[in-house]
Amino acid sequence: MEHLGIATPAARTPWPRSAWLIVLALAAAAGLWWHGPIVQWSHYHDFADAAAWGALPNAANVLSNLPFLAIGVWAVHRLRHGTAQGPAHGAWLSLAVAVALTALGSAIYHAAPSDTTLLLDRLPIAWACASLLCALLAERVAPSWGRATPLAAALLFATIAVAAWAVSGDLRLYAAVQFLPMLLVPAALALRLAPTAPGAVTGRDWLVVLGLYALAKGMEAADHAVLDTLMVVSGHTLKHLLAAAAAGWLLRSAITARR
Repeated sequence: MEHLGIATPAARTPWPRSAWLIVLALAAAAGLWWHGPIVQWSHYHDFADAAAWGALPNAANVLSNLPFLAIGVWAVHRLRHGTAQGPAHGAWLSLAVAVALTALGSAIYHAAPSDTTLLLDRLPIAWACASLLCALLAERVAPSWGRATPLAAALLFATIAVAAWAVSGDLRLYAAVQFLPMLLVPAALALRLAPTAPGAVTGRDWLVVLGLYALAKGMEAADHAVLDTLMVVSGHTLKHLLAAAAAGWLLRSAITARR
């Protein structure tokens, strides 16, 4: 109607579907804040399987970390030498390194469980979660999430989250780092966010990873019950194997997609 001298209202910018991820993340943060401090339960270090193999204490829970090391080292090699560098390349490489470090940190912790050694366990896990989240956002929201600055900021926040628990005993920040990817991944799939570039991990592969991770957390919660039922392996040992399988599936998918 401008030809009649009547101004037309400016077209509204459509609300991007990816913005719902911000809303969801803020809602989760508000929920954690409202909940108040989350304190680690007193029997956290009481694992079902404490059997030693020779001089190695808590052997099953220590040795079940070896798959993390194998998967991490393999993925670092393939990402550095065998794939094209997509927008999430740095995040996937960071995830692979964190998975390999998880083997070391978790093995040290399970050899002598305490709050002090648990710090070495939680740090690489937090880094892995931060890297995974950046990879998801780089592939499904904006390629800039895979750049060095956002990735470094995410890794720094993950480090602060673990340090905050070590200093205050409050697990809220660590819980946010660990579970936010598991909240935003299904949300991104439900919103049908299209890949930002070719070679992204498929929705089917993300669903497999979510399923394996959910099983791992279930085994962790049922540590004693699983050992009482199966007699030969505990829930926590199976948790390590399932979590390693999830990491392996995800990294294999990222590598294969961009080969």
